Amino acid sequence: MGRILAIDYGRKRTGLAVTDPMQIIASGLTTVSTHELADFIQNYVSREKVDRIIIGHPRQMNYEDSENMKNIVPFMNRLKKMLPDIPLELVDERFTSVLAHQAMLVGGLKKKDRQNKALVDEISATIILQSYLESKKY
Repeated sequence: MGRILAIDYGRKRTGLAVTDPMQIIASGLTTVSTHELADFIQNYVSREKVDRIIIGHPRQMNYEDSENMKNIVPFMNRLKKMLPDIPLELVDERFTSVLAHQAMLVGGLKKKDRQNKALVDEISATIILQSYLESKKY
């Protein structure tokens, strides 16, 4: 089995999370500048076996796509061409930033650390991946 890679795509920076090879545990990987994202993923996939890539699907409360989807679709198309053998899947990402902030608060992070947007993006990607894993259990 290979890992599952999750992406919390943003215009400036993108949070990444990954599972262990057994696809049981979701862990934050890093945050990268979005303009470096494709190269980072290609490099990561060349080093690690990745079975699937999960991308956060930005939606509004009424389930319509949010504005960031116009940036995600071209990225997904590029990723499909670059890595044709790895399936891509969209996963609802509503409330992940709120949950990330709550996790940081409960985890006892100081206010300055909670304001670190890169950390929020990485935790959001981890939450997206964890929700994906939980949805596949049942």
